Amino acid sequence: MHYNKIKTLPELLKTLKKLRARRKRIVFTNGCFDILHAGHVNYLARARSLGDALVVGLNSDGSVRRLKGKARPIVTQKNRAKVLAALACVDFIVVFNNPAPFNLIKAIKPDVLVKGGDWKIKDIVGGGFVKSCNGRVKSLPYIKGFSTKALLRKIRSG
Repeated sequence: MHYNKIKTLPELLKTLKKLRARRKRIVFTNGCFDILHAGHVNYLARARSLGDALVVGLNSDGSVRRLKGKARPIVTQKNRAKVLAALACVDFIVVFNNPAPFNLIKAIKPDVLVKGGDWKIKDIVGGGFVKSCNGRVKSLPYIKGFSTKALLRKIRSG
């Protein structure tokens, strides 16, 4: 399958070094991606269009719990990574344990850092660092009608 897209940080950095040697632009985004839906897929495809390779930083199960509460994640990090790996627009997935991906962003040094429109550029974690390395920071327009919270409410209400 596409599980070779799922990398440890050292594996990813080695791969990105080779891509950069070929002058490829690296795009980075991150998230929980718990219960992947059409809004996520659209967002990831748009993020990928901003460069040559899309790296997704995936919050670990512990990180998701700290961010979203003890009832989350619904889907384990292993299975969330497998679902993301099946998407053609996602080139690499790396799991991280902190609630915010600042250290991961510093290690990867993406050419483009992307978040969804619910994030203002000034609030995007790692944005200042990426700009200091001559990278770009983008907040892609949010598409209404897609939300994991709303989807969970619908499921729970039957």
